Amino acid sequence: MNIIAIYVTAAIAEIGGCFAFWTWLRLGQSPLWGIVGALSLIIFGLLLTRSDVAFAGRAFAAYGGVYIATSVLWLFLVERIVPDRWDIIGAGICLVGAAIILWGPRPLIQ
Repeated sequence: MNIIAIYVTAAIAEIGGCFAFWTWLRLGQSPLWGIVGALSLIIFGLLLTRSDVAFAGRAFAAYGGVYIATSVLWLFLVERIVPDRWDIIGAGICLVGAAIILWGPRPLIQ
């Protein structure tokens, strides 16, 4: 699985897990949502360790940009709220930042 697929899948798992807790605690749904949320967050953690990046901090920083963009997509697809131009511009900036972190030129020895 390539790094973009890992990050997008991890973001869906993290957002889904947090949304499950939101559904349980903020929307008054069944506590079973907490179990779904916990399992989803475990999957998120496992996926993030699969990224082929030498340093955890760099992996987490790049993931953050993908997470933000995926959250805006979640807003649209799941919550049925149309993102405004500022949501889209902000997510785009975050993706550019993630790309720079992941693929910026670096010396071979880090």
